[in-house]
Amino acid sequence: MVVLVLLFCMVCSQGAIAAELSIKSGDTIQKLLEEQKGKRVTVRMQGNDELTGKVRVVTKELLHLGELTGRDYFDAVIDMNRISVVIVRVKE
Repeated sequence: MVVLVLLFCMVCSQGAIAAELSIKSGDTIQKLLEEQKGKRVTVRMQGNDELTGKVRVVTKELLHLGELTGRDYFDAVIDMNRISVVIVRVKE
């Protein structure tokens, strides 16, 4: 009985997760970003430059980020081949 209660608490505590991030064999940065369309992400490019914004459009070659953090009235178009890390918020 105690084990069931603990298991239930563990499952319920995962409800605080906003959007679970999972990857599968064969996934790419492009697929991951497509799943985040309309959500805020941070991308780190080669050279450690970072941009945070909402994913607007993802193609094989380019990523369009809108509503850039700290840069009102600006969007960015990023070369997909230059992205080394995608950071996604998974808890509210």
